[in-house]
Amino acid sequence: MRLHRLLACLPIALLLALPPAGAWDAPTALAPPVEDTGTLAAAPYRIDIPADWNGELVMLVHGFEPVGVPRASPWPANEATPVFLSKGYAVAESGFATQGWAMRDGIDDTERLRAHFVERHGAPRRTWLVGFSMGGSIAVASLEQQPAQYDGALSLCGANVPGARLAEELFTTLVAFDAFFPGATGVPDGGLSGPAAAELGQMDVMNAVTGALPGNPDAAALLAKHMEVPVDAVPGIVSLHALVFNDMRRRAGGLPVDNTRTVYTGFGDNAVFNAAVPRHAGDAAAMAYAATAPALTGQVGKPLVIQYNTGDPTIAPRLQPLYAALVRAGGDVIAPLVLPDAGEGHCGFSPEQIGEAFRTLTQWSVTGKRPGGE
Repeated sequence: MRLHRLLACLPIALLLALPPAGAWDAPTALAPPVEDTGTLAAAPYRIDIPADWNGELVMLVHGFEPVGVPRASPWPANEATPVFLSKGYAVAESGFATQGWAMRDGIDDTERLRAHFVERHGAPRRTWLVGFSMGGSIAVASLEQQPAQYDGALSLCGANVPGARLAEELFTTLVAFDAFFPGATGVPDGGLSGPAAAELGQMDVMNAVTGALPGNPDAAALLAKHMEVPVDAVPGIVSLHALVFNDMRRRAGGLPVDNTRTVYTGFGDNAVFNAAVPRHAGDAAAMAYAATAPALTGQVGKPLVIQYNTGDPTIAPRLQPLYAALVRAGGDVIAPLVLPDAGEGHCGFSPEQIGEAFRTLTQWSVTGKRPGGE
């Protein structure tokens, strides 16, 4: 499976809606569906408005797209788009001006597209954010930063982790590999955490890790335990972490993490591990950049629904509670609703599961009653 498909969401079938009672007896004249595509500030976009538009808009935010992946023109609909169109919602989707860990572009381009929709097609009755994977984090950040523009947000399989913490998590994977497998074949001097490794392709990293693991099965098991994945998934996850971290480093203009004083735990003999870990001094400006990509605070005043998958190898279980832990509910701050896990893998939701999570969000917002009576 190609990485950009894995990180956006798994293929989703069309969710059909039954016609309303009496539709066959008294057909209503409908406006033709609208397809509006183009480019805004270097970001490709598409807008779809169904013939039976209910007056509400879904801003659908896609996941991580590796740098260099060819882009279709016009920008194609996300696999989840039919879930919302079939229920009468208009859907607007930005491709973002850049590929990779485009958190800041994603926030800006999504808001720019929302404003474009209003200017060209009129103000929606309500506007919702729905994001997958990296897009889930963009949806949460957008709700925090632009609460007046949205009625609520749904983050599915989202990387809902503050940028500085996420950079640390990714970098820990790289330095742990370097500590356990120094001088691994296919890895440049300085290891996966060094600057020269930024030139490696994802398959280069995956092949290097695959070749190294059999040489130290105990270390491979410790690395897998830390990442909360089976050993056979380690090469794919390490290569993913390297891919995302190196793009962060490139955008930040320097190393966005400083581990010179970090004391690591959970890797077997802590003293031996900490003595073996390569140490790197971070760049202050780069670390400041990472803290804004995304700058999550937990301060939301509109309904936010979060849902993860069972056995997600990409968003580790230890990362999933982090956003809710930031929240200090009270006053204008509303605690997010975290739904039970659904689906398998990363973004492996069925159309029905997406629709049900979205229905939970919209009913909460419209009725003002938090699901579950909390």
